[in-house]
Amino acid sequence: MATTHPYYAEKGLSAAFYDTVTAADARLEGDLEIYASLCPPGGAILELGAGTGRLTFGLAERGFSVTGVDIAPAMLAQASAKRAELDPAIARRVELKRGDMTALDLKQTFDLVICPYFTLAHVPRGAAWKNTFATASRHLKPGRLAAFHLPRLEIMRMPGPADPSQPVLDQPAPSGGRLLLYVRERSFREDVGRMDQVMEYVELDGRGAVLRRSLERQIFYYTDPAPLAAGEHLAPERDPIPLGDVGDIHVFLKA
Repeated sequence: MATTHPYYAEKGLSAAFYDTVTAADARLEGDLEIYASLCPPGGAILELGAGTGRLTFGLAERGFSVTGVDIAPAMLAQASAKRAELDPAIARRVELKRGDMTALDLKQTFDLVICPYFTLAHVPRGAAWKNTFATASRHLKPGRLAAFHLPRLEIMRMPGPADPSQPVLDQPAPSGGRLLLYVRERSFREDVGRMDQVMEYVELDGRGAVLRRSLERQIFYYTDPAPLAAGEHLAPERDPIPLGDVGDIHVFLKA
């Protein structure tokens, strides 16, 4: 049986094809504009889970100074390569750091903290969520906002595809071939709010032959974020903002 890697691991393909997948995901449309609207013009933003820099660089292009933090070296390597190609004026507004959002202390504060694209859901609810809210609060100026994009519970409860042999995504790959993405298994544990699914990434060449494939385990957790955030001096600032029918951006105000 093929080895199943954690999502975004060095040997998997989820990090390598992160940009391909996110570019094809229409459910993310508009998130950049939402985050930009939550920060004062020209303000400083801390992004927890910066990935390959999709939002990091988009926000910098809008005049914000952005510090992007991610725990995955493979993701940060791609972000660093992109920054090297930016206009120098924009690149100077971006700082990339490797770090764990549950234990981060940069010794500075920001006008906005964001945790986009289900990043918080990747870590177990409870202490890890509480520690991430503590990180956001520690790095946030009083009276400023923190925003967390979380999947909806009803989506996490849904079963996997009726036919796991059919790809849920089929997109052109940067190599000139195609990327196929399959959901091979999916389950949900109500008692711990945990969705567990095995994804398979398959890269084909221009003739349809398999170049690479990777089985990867993706896990999401969910609980009501408000009580954990409240313990770190973060109160809901508005109703959650719907994004793409599968998730919501929860916005908190630091007292």
